[in-house]
Amino acid sequence: MNIIEFITNNIPTFLTLVTTGIFAGILAGLLGVGGGIVIVPVLFFLFQSFGVSPESAMLVATATSLATIVPTSVSSIRSHHQKGNVDFALLKRWAPFILIGVLAGSFLVTRVEGTLLTLLFGVIATLSALNMLFRTGKSALFQQLPNTAGQTVMGTSIGFFSSMVGIGGGTISVPLLTLYNYPAHKAVGTAAAIGLIISLPGALTMLVMGSTPSDAPAGTFGLVNLIGFICIVPLTVLFAPLGAALAAKLDAAKLKKIFALVLLLTGIRMLAQVVL
Repeated sequence: MNIIEFITNNIPTFLTLVTTGIFAGILAGLLGVGGGIVIVPVLFFLFQSFGVSPESAMLVATATSLATIVPTSVSSIRSHHQKGNVDFALLKRWAPFILIGVLAGSFLVTRVEGTLLTLLFGVIATLSALNMLFRTGKSALFQQLPNTAGQTVMGTSIGFFSSMVGIGGGTISVPLLTLYNYPAHKAVGTAAAIGLIISLPGALTMLVMGSTPSDAPAGTFGLVNLIGFICIVPLTVLFAPLGAALAAKLDAAKLKKIFALVLLLTGIRMLAQVVL
């Protein structure tokens, strides 16, 4: 089958992937949420519609999502750095521990069943949605970040759990930092840099060390689906500024509540697929 035939026979797939990139980019700019929290569930259900098993679909969705975060995080870091919202002192302290967590988590992804990742993503998505619904705008629980040991645990945990479910770190690091009275705008900007520390080594580990499932969708190398990567990335980068522009005109807080409800339903659906 030549490339023209392949594209013609898979037009609905390409359109879905392109739409995913647009949606992830707009949400990233509009609400400050990482694209991975959108991309993983879309790819998970999309791959299953091709006849891929839920276990394989989750493995490939996780790795492909991490790969898409690499270029988008670079663009995001540049934007936040220009506004002075990237805390490089915090990154310097946390980076080694985030990296340790990422390497452990991404290696584990290449060795475990996708069911565990689906369960973990469902839990993280549900907790993230509940946080957006009920804790956004609430006062911090602590007045400052914990001591060195506490920050070591935080950095390692962010790297470990984010790499295991294919998200860039903002989903976990932003609410965690703001719990400790860390400025929200700096938390979002620093999370963009954390996303690069997570996504690059995580995606490379899953690309090189991952064994491609026998029922993986076409274009999968290791655990990364390159077709998904190529379709999603340009649109995510292109539409993120549009999302940021819309944030100045729309009620972003209300939209965030709507997205949280959708995310909650998605998380519950993924949990149900594992449990039921």
